[in-house]
Amino acid sequence: MHEHFLTSIFNPQNFSKEDLAIILNSYHRITFEKNDLLIKEGTTANYYYFLESGFARSYVIDLAGNDISTKFFSTKDIVIDWHSYFLKTVCRENIQAITACVAWRISFEGFMKLFHIEAFREVGRTRLVNNYFELKTHSIAIIADPAKDRYLNLVKSKPDIVQNVPLKQIATYLGITDTSLSRIRKEIADNK
Repeated sequence: MHEHFLTSIFNPQNFSKEDLAIILNSYHRITFEKNDLLIKEGTTANYYYFLESGFARSYVIDLAGNDISTKFFSTKDIVIDWHSYFLKTVCRENIQAITACVAWRISFEGFMKLFHIEAFREVGRTRLVNNYFELKTHSIAIIADPAKDRYLNLVKSKPDIVQNVPLKQIATYLGITDTSLSRIRKEIADNK
């Protein structure tokens, strides 16, 4: 089973059979129950995960004590605190399972042992760059785009998140109240 999922991440056409076998054997299957923490604020991340199934989110508690979602994760996403994992700094966010999740994890030491494989480095580089672009796009949208546009962009880019994540968490991610999100959703439904 894991070969099918992990080979959807690591396309066999890009790796020698030997390299692919080493990579696949470096990941270990783990399950999380709803509300379990994959990564905890105040700790140093020693693992990153590929999410096979389920939904997770990263969140912080703001100065007023509010729970603010900063990112959502779904199937095939890499679940990681980049800064903590690579620089060995303390995590400032929590990453929590929204639903029961199945994931494949690799330790930092295991990751470093694979780093000599050029195609593995390329997969990692591509994911890091894409993650950066997603973060940058979101941070600009929070400042420059109307709330309705932010919601519609989320619906378009990640419909599975909108269908499976509590609206309160989506609202905080969009930088609005859940009341405002309900109003936006009603307005969209009324205009169809």
